Amino acid sequence: MNTQRIVIVGAGFAGMWSALAAARVLDMQKRSDIEVVLVAPLPELHVRPRLYEEAPNSMRVKLTELLDAVGVKFMQGSVEKIDVQQQLVLVNAQGRGVQVSYDRLVLAAGSKLFRPDIPGLTEHAFNVDQVEDAATLEAHIQGLHAQPDTEARRTLVVVGGGFTGIETAAEMPARLRAALGESADVNVVIVERNNDIGPDLGPGPRPVIEQALAELGVTVVLGAGVTAIDKHGLVTSAGQRIDASTVVWTAGARANELTSQIPGERDAYGRLHVDKNLRVKAAPSVYATGDVAYAAVDEHGHVAMMSCQHAMNLGRSAGHNVAADLLGLASIPYSQPKYVTCLDLGPWGAVYTEGWERSVKLIGAEAKALKQKINTEWIYPPSANRAEALQSADPLRIVVA
Repeated sequence: MNTQRIVIVGAGFAGMWSALAAARVLDMQKRSDIEVVLVAPLPELHVRPRLYEEAPNSMRVKLTELLDAVGVKFMQGSVEKIDVQQQLVLVNAQGRGVQVSYDRLVLAAGSKLFRPDIPGLTEHAFNVDQVEDAATLEAHIQGLHAQPDTEARRTLVVVGGGFTGIETAAEMPARLRAALGESADVNVVIVERNNDIGPDLGPGPRPVIEQALAELGVTVVLGAGVTAIDKHGLVTSAGQRIDASTVVWTAGARANELTSQIPGERDAYGRLHVDKNLRVKAAPSVYATGDVAYAAVDEHGHVAMMSCQHAMNLGRSAGHNVAADLLGLASIPYSQPKYVTCLDLGPWGAVYTEGWERSVKLIGAEAKALKQKINTEWIYPPSANRAEALQSADPLRIVVA
């Protein structure tokens, strides 16, 4: 029997769910002649939506038992090259180059923090993009108590007033006081280049966000970018100098650079345009999902966000469709018409909205309880029970999270 192979690149939310969904189709069809291989640096899911919280090193979930339970083969390494013509990927497997052929490829390599060419950004700014980055920031904050007591030591600037920037800033007054003492006169500032806080979130939740930040003591500087960062602070495009021992950069993300090796149209974030089944339009053997996919979520012009909420369902759809494609079965077009946001606002609470117009439905403690349920239950992988794990990978099982 000639074994075929589905290779999935990336073990984030989209990659993990792609693997489970592909395994589900093969299980339903009782096919053992198709191999599903998941390639990633480590067999673990990093819970990136929680990296603004304390203890980021705890935001790792081992996937070995789950993948074994559903029959997915894990290959440890990083994909360095994709050859679409030959249908090969070159994997750096712990320093050894390994060529892996595929019959179908699912690119689920995720995104990385966007770092423009700003003097001092790479050397002096912290971030919460990856587990290691967030752990470095946490160690820095905990070490502030050893520095001389200056206004800069007590000041933390978050650059970027989008979703991640707001969630990060809302946590920081309490985290600084935990490090410096409850009576410390801490100063948390958000610098946002647009004229509104949360520009991508629209006007719906803005009054709630503004109220929460004000009550938490977070200062917001609008209409100014950042032109330089150094060890002791930053300078804004308006010429304002802010002395701060801690600068956290949260200004946007870009799709993994592997997308540049796949032929096809890309959006401004580097995401590959895909059809309704998440197949890359210019590369029939390749599917893209999660943060590397520019995918329509409905018939009204809305496109998936680079978020966990969309990555989970994008993954289920890509995994199902790639396996169905290989087996000649009917596909299930990706669709995720219900859109919600649940923005954490630290000790103040949270704000929950529904619809692309982001109508506010819950605020404060009620929204916070929902956010905690999302962050600690809904977005986590299923248990390593084969039947339950495969059932949870049904692409028609839409989870709003």
